[in-house]
Parts: sequence; C-alpha cells; structure tokens
Amino acid sequence: MVILSLQISLFLLTLVYILLVLYMRKGWKILRQPDALPPPTVRVAVIIAARNEEENIGRTIECLLRQDFPEALREIIIVDDHSDDRTSTVVRSYADRGIQLIQLNESDKLNSYKKKAIVTAIQSCTADIIVTTDADCRMGPAWLQTVVGYFEQQDLYMLSSPVVYSEEKSFFERLQTLEFLYLIGLGAAGIGHSNPTTCNGANLAYRKDVFLRLGGFNGIDDLASGDDELFLHKVAEQYPDKIGFCKSRDAIVYTDAKATVKAFISQRKRWASKSTRYKRKEVVVLGILIWLYNATLLGVFFGGVFISLWYLKVFVISLAAKLLVEFLFIKPLADFATRRALLSYLPLLTFLHILYLVYIGLLGNMGKYDWKGRRVK
Repeated sequence: MVILSLQISLFLLTLVYILLVLYMRKGWKILRQPDALPPPTVRVAVIIAARNEEENIGRTIECLLRQDFPEALREIIIVDDHSDDRTSTVVRSYADRGIQLIQLNESDKLNSYKKKAIVTAIQSCTADIIVTTDADCRMGPAWLQTVVGYFEQQDLYMLSSPVVYSEEKSFFERLQTLEFLYLIGLGAAGIGHSNPTTCNGANLAYRKDVFLRLGGFNGIDDLASGDDELFLHKVAEQYPDKIGFCKSRDAIVYTDAKATVKAFISQRKRWASKSTRYKRKEVVVLGILIWLYNATLLGVFFGGVFISLWYLKVFVISLAAKLLVEFLFIKPLADFATRRALLSYLPLLTFLHILYLVYIGLLGNMGKYDWKGRRVK
C-alpha cells in the first residue's frame, strides 16, 4: 500500500512538472526576437551598486563606455557600498569620462544596502529609464541601444533581458552556466505568457516615474535581496501587460559563475530567501509542488538504495521523463546563448538538481547568509 501510494504521488507530481516545463517552453517560443529598433530618444541612467569590486569594476566601466549609445542621453552612476578596497579609486579614475561616483555613508545599520544604493542613484539622476547591472558584468557595444530601443518600441514600464555565465574556468562553473540558462529561461517564459515571476537585476530596466509611483522598494526593503524580483512583482501587480523580455543576443549581459560550492550555495540561498515574500498564491503553490516533486524523487531514490529495487526502477523512469522534458526546454536556450555544447552535462545536472532544489528550498527559508562580507537575511 505504501509503495503504491508513493508511486501514484510521484506519477502525479511528475505529470505536473512535465506540463509546467512544456508550458514554459511555449512561453519562450512566444517571445519574438526584436525587429529593427528605433534610435533612443530618452535619457537613460545605468546604475551599478558595487562593494569590494576593484578587480572587476574597471572592465565593466570599459564595456559601458564602449556602448553605441548617444552620450548626451546616457548617465553612468556607480554607488560604492562601503567598500574597503580600491573600488572608489578605480571608479574615480573615470570621472573625466563621465562616470559618476556616489559613496554610501550610512550610519544606521541596514539589511539591504544594495536597495539603498539603487534608490540613492535614482534620486540623483535625471534619466527617464533606469537600467541596472552588476559590477562584474560584461556586455557588447550594442547592449544599451538594444535594451533601450526595445523598451521604447514596445512602450514598456519594465524590461528584463538575458544574463549568461561565461569564461568558465572549471567543470563546476560550466554546470552552473547550464543551470542558470534554465533559470533565465523560466523568467523569460513567464513574461512570454504575460505572467511575470522572476528576473535578474544584472540586466533590468524600468521607468523612473513608475519606480517612484510604486514607492520603489518600500515594503521589501527589509530583505537584503529582491531589488529585482520583488520589485518585478510590484510592477506586475499593477501593470502586467507593460513588462517585456528582450530576446536578443545583443541584449545579453555576461557574468561569472561562482568558483566554489560554498559561494554557490550562499548565492542560491540569497535568491531563495525572496520566496518568503511572494504575495501571489499561485506562484507559492507552484514552488511548493516543484519542491515536493524533487523531495519525492529523492525519497524514492533512497528507498531504492536502502529498501527495495522497486523504488529504484520508479526513480529511473521518473528521472528519464524529467531529463527529456528539461532537454526540450533548455535546448532552445542553449542555442540562443550559443552554448549547445553544455547540453552534454544535462543528465548529470538533472540528477544534481534534485539534491540542490530540496536543500536550497529548505535552507533559503531559514536563517541568515553571507553576502559581500555581511551577515544578512
């Protein structure tokens, strides 16, 4: 009876997962690559919150200065979040090329210094459109023109654009690149279905007046993370049809995977912590179902190892179904990012994803984590 109940539960959860991933695959296909884009006409502020980024910030600034974008319409503002290295010195060396530096000097302890940094920059800029990225990112010369052109063409209030890991130095980092494509695809697919759920602040744009109208980060500023996803939810609550995704290779921002398992876990715990603030019940229920599916898979696997080979057979069948549907979803994403070779890692990733999702699903909703040398929640 127990075996039969477990088998039925896993079958139903597997079916739900397959239908969900196929639904997301359709969402990605709905998105169209931009046609010819109009030249930019509005003023744009590129904002970066940086903390202890002396090794990366110079390269990012160089990428921003090489943008094919009218200087008269562009502001680049970098907010130094209490760095104790040479971040400010590096940024200051670009002052004669129009790079603005703001240094936070908060006497009161905050839980979200990054949100404070972004708000401070927004209050000081004269732009109509805010574009955020990170201090360790790289982008091609057509990035800003593509993002802003699509933003204006579609008359959007918020625009999410692709982020891809690159320049991997290890097998572990290549695994992360493939897994991260999956996450970016989920966010894009949700927007394709006019049901935005997630985005990435390393490549995000929104109207300044909309940010101010919605109260900015008010109500979510007690959480260290969430300057991207939780603000997306605020916009989606009022203007779901005004959010887009720029499905263009020219719009890609490139960044780095985490070099160690510890750094990876800390990052994903930070991302998972945002789920405690989701207001949309259907998103919460969906997250719980996905966690239950992976937890059940894991339980069946251990049942096969310690109790009966019957469990192992059930596990293999469900895992094969999971692998197939994930391949169908992630292949178009790998093609888009020109990283098809990474698909050879998918069987291993499909299995490891079970362990990772169960662990992070629990860990991300309890306790604190380390971020940029701070202990936050």
